Amino acid sequence: MNIANMAQRLPSPQPAWVIRFARLGLAAKGVVYCLVGILAFMAAFELGDSSDQQAGKQDVFRFILKQPFGKALLAVVVVGMLCYTLWRLIQAIKDTDNRGSDAKGLGSRIGYASSGVVYGSFAFYAAKLVIGSGGGSGQGEDSRQTLARELLSQPFGQWLAGAVALGMMGMGIYQFYRAFSGSYKKKIKESEIRQEVKGLLVRAGKVGYVARGVVWLIIGYMFLRAALEANSREAGGSQSAFQFLESSAYGSFLLGAVALGLLCYGVFMFVRAKYEIIKAA
Repeated sequence: MNIANMAQRLPSPQPAWVIRFARLGLAAKGVVYCLVGILAFMAAFELGDSSDQQAGKQDVFRFILKQPFGKALLAVVVVGMLCYTLWRLIQAIKDTDNRGSDAKGLGSRIGYASSGVVYGSFAFYAAKLVIGSGGGSGQGEDSRQTLARELLSQPFGQWLAGAVALGMMGMGIYQFYRAFSGSYKKKIKESEIRQEVKGLLVRAGKVGYVARGVVWLIIGYMFLRAALEANSREAGGSQSAFQFLESSAYGSFLLGAVALGLLCYGVFMFVRAKYEIIKAA
């Protein structure tokens, strides 16, 4: 018996710091989505001083900042989002989920990296608020408007912007797939969730992914409209998607339903933070 060979076959211990980063990052994402859902619901039914123009992710950071000990609370969220960013980049670069290097695997890893970059930008914005710079009134050009403007300024810009719009709509369809196929719960250790709340928490994830799908489809549609009309101002993010919903027939109820779905998604992020099987090596 060759003990040295046996030792080489044993799995190496998971780097504990990566697992902690992942769990803290998922919890921070849960906080953000819960607050987005709450603010959007308040905007839908005109509760308090909220409006659909104050329910995007960046507005959530300003909301946190206004609370007692707001800077300290927001700093914790910044740390959490930085942890989430690092975890996603590790997943993309180190391929900790064993996605491989074929087309499907590379697509998944690019998705991880894109998610990391997006939440890294959110962390950067929130950090600027913590140190007292930036923030403004939140009424400037949306980041997706900036992207649309840059794409439209390139050769074949409308085609490029259209391709990005279809990608965004594809992301929305993928959220529906995750919800109805049940793939969103594959990595969750369901056996460790208390039986009396297991069904409720798992259903919250399904509702949350459906709500995310709706928002992504609307964002993609607005981006497509920007491409077709060669007008970057037609594009927008979640804030614009909320405005789109509220301006439609039965808008308050539609926005309220999506808001509750995003709140459910936030709750499911807490479930993932505690029960997800996280691969770090």
